[in-house]
Amino acid sequence: MTSKAKKNVKEEVVQAALALAVERGWAQASLRDVSERAGLSLGELHEHFDDKSDILVALGRMIDRQVLENIGEGEEGASKRDRLFDVLMERYEVLNNYRDGVSAVLDSFLCDPKQAVISLPHLARSMSWMLEAAGMETGGIKGAVKVAGLTGVYLKVLKTWKDDDSADLSKTMAALDKTLNRVDSLAGICGF
Repeated sequence: MTSKAKKNVKEEVVQAALALAVERGWAQASLRDVSERAGLSLGELHEHFDDKSDILVALGRMIDRQVLENIGEGEEGASKRDRLFDVLMERYEVLNNYRDGVSAVLDSFLCDPKQAVISLPHLARSMSWMLEAAGMETGGIKGAVKVAGLTGVYLKVLKTWKDDDSADLSKTMAALDKTLNRVDSLAGICGF
């Protein structure tokens, strides 16, 4: 199977899984259900995914790829903070393409916090890519602190995004701006 065909299969499975999450809830959607919805045998699904968490990892990678492809080089002279703001807003805009499914998955995390914990390392990897896209270093201890901090920022603002029904994501934008300002203040105090 070519890499393009594998990519399409993964995208189809992610779409099928998110549709089932909306219809039944993420916890109630089985791998068998996902395989049937995607038009694959259970064995074919297993070739591409280890488990349902792996489907969420694939979704995260799809979102990462879209953000990284969409985000330009940025304005000349823009601060790293402004660049990070642009990158994260692009991520929330891309996430909007999957809003109902992602919201259903997030709702399931309230009943099964273990799934949220399992997702954290994958989210941290995504946040590392977002920092790179903003032109910020991610190596060493300072980089690890930045990744952890940005993961917290992203999750905090994600709550606002989930309830933001505005066409331009104005509530999300305001929450992100406010949260990044707080982090900027804290980073200055801590010497980061």
